[in-house]
Amino acid sequence: MSKRHTAILNFLPMLPLFVLPFTASAQVNNEKQSRLALAKTEVRSNEADALEVQRRSFAFSLVTSLADEARAYRDLALRPRVLARSADAIWDVDSDMARGLFRRAWQAAEEGDAGELTVKGKDDPPMVTALRRMSGRDLRSEVLNMAARRDRALGEEFLAKLQDELKRAAADTKDQTDSRSVNDNWSASGIGAKRLQLARTLLDDNQTEQAIEFAKPSLNEVNLYSIGFLSALRRKQPDSADQMFASLLARAEIDPSSDANTVSGLSSYVISPGLYVTFKSDGGARWSQSDEPAPPPSISASLRNKFLQASASILLKPLPPTDQDFSSSGRLGKSMVVKRLLPLFDQYAHDTATALRTALTSLGGSSSNTIDNDGLMLTRGVQPDENIGDALEQLQYRLSRAKTSRERDRFCADMSIALANQGDKRAQNIVDKIEDSDRRLHIRRYVDLSLIQRAVRKKDASEVARLSKTGELSHTQRSWAYAQAAGLLPKSERLQALEYLQEAVDESRRAETNDSDRATVLIVIATQYVSADPVRAWEIMDDLVRAANSNEEFRGENEQLSYGVASTNGVNVMHLGCEDCNFAGVLRMLSKDDFYRSIDLARSFKNDAPRATATLAIARAVLDSKATSFNR
Repeated sequence: MSKRHTAILNFLPMLPLFVLPFTASAQVNNEKQSRLALAKTEVRSNEADALEVQRRSFAFSLVTSLADEARAYRDLALRPRVLARSADAIWDVDSDMARGLFRRAWQAAEEGDAGELTVKGKDDPPMVTALRRMSGRDLRSEVLNMAARRDRALGEEFLAKLQDELKRAAADTKDQTDSRSVNDNWSASGIGAKRLQLARTLLDDNQTEQAIEFAKPSLNEVNLYSIGFLSALRRKQPDSADQMFASLLARAEIDPSSDANTVSGLSSYVISPGLYVTFKSDGGARWSQSDEPAPPPSISASLRNKFLQASASILLKPLPPTDQDFSSSGRLGKSMVVKRLLPLFDQYAHDTATALRTALTSLGGSSSNTIDNDGLMLTRGVQPDENIGDALEQLQYRLSRAKTSRERDRFCADMSIALANQGDKRAQNIVDKIEDSDRRLHIRRYVDLSLIQRAVRKKDASEVARLSKTGELSHTQRSWAYAQAAGLLPKSERLQALEYLQEAVDESRRAETNDSDRATVLIVIATQYVSADPVRAWEIMDDLVRAANSNEEFRGENEQLSYGVASTNGVNVMHLGCEDCNFAGVLRMLSKDDFYRSIDLARSFKNDAPRATATLAIARAVLDSKATSFNR
């Protein structure tokens, strides 16, 4: 071994003595740096927590100040709404104070309803006013719905307070109706309707168990509200809904007052959810259909057989003498119900179908009072709609036999509307056949908007953009359409989205200053800009403030564009909305970008309603983020 190797070997045992001090020193330094970084993190965390507490405290004070301000509102309908929404906003922070605000809201709603400010038209008789209240369009119903979401006991308290008022309203209505009238299986009793409307609100709010508890006391009668609730419940809890429907079936079967309209109402749950039909003694139909009727549910064979058995038991009751028939349907209405349901009996209960045909013969033939539109109720929801190809052939036949241009225009308008509602582009060609220029423009606008809506549902941004450019639209409608096209594009096409949004802005500024839809479309544009270009979103909100301040009707709630046309089948109304686009929503998003700037923006609305809506939206963005109490 060389001297060099020997020296190295002699040095190795001494190496830790030299390295150890340096290693220990490095470890100490690392520990100090770690403690320092942790301390800085804790300081920043404490500062963030303190800032959050400060923001929440400020948001809470905004809401309570707004509630105090509401006492001075001249609009007696706005008072209870702001008080109730303020209570809802602070519930998770201070439920006791919130209950107090809900009770103040109830008192304000009683004052507003007493003045009939929101439910009575200028020339409405007392009966009409009473019926409107029973339908849930009064202020107390709004407060009741919000309070019940938070506290079932409070909801029951308010519901009980309505009892005497509803009894008086029912008595007033009874004085003005035929003493021989009976329940037509359409309307529930006053308190029953309120319960079921409230239960449906809770169900739509995904508070299913609470909804069921509220609804149970009123699920003992067949009517539009009870069947509508059960059909909606079935989409969430099919087993629970089927059990309650089976109980309702059993009750209806043994009830001596059950008649053909009872069966027709029950059939809505089985064959046509969302479509509720009853028939009058002259054969005319009364019907209600939701925006999105559902296909027949997949109920069990056992439940279907129970329905068929109960229905047959009611429909095959012996007929009373004509002068003693006080049923809601009468003989002709009963025959309409039997005709409507016969295909179902033919499919599942052939022997019963034969008996029903025999009964139908004894009921007599049709009546001249039965109009074509009511005749459609015999098949709607039971049989497939008319084939478009057959309908077009029928249009050609009608056009060939039309005697006047006005009659031809009516046929073309009806067909173009029907085609547009199904997304068929041939509607545009048929519109062009309308000779009256004003009517042609009106119908073409409806057609183009329908096609745009269909393209939006299909998420076809290029088609929406094309129709936005070529469609026969107003400035605000074109602005809305371009904003929809922008919202459909992926983030990778941000530049194209910004181009569409600029087109939307330009069109909105071409609209008349007094265009009541301008503020609404600016909400849609601002919502799209929040994610694409927040700086630009703030600029659009300034435009919105100016538009809202020049429009006394703008309230900042349930804002949407609407467009309607009349046809021989009724009035077709189209609502042009935007998923997740609303006044409160865009303010909540902007408040996360700059909380205090958003508050200044809310204060710039001169009218009470939009200023209150904006303030509550901003405060809730903070209060809902962390449901904890704090020192005030």
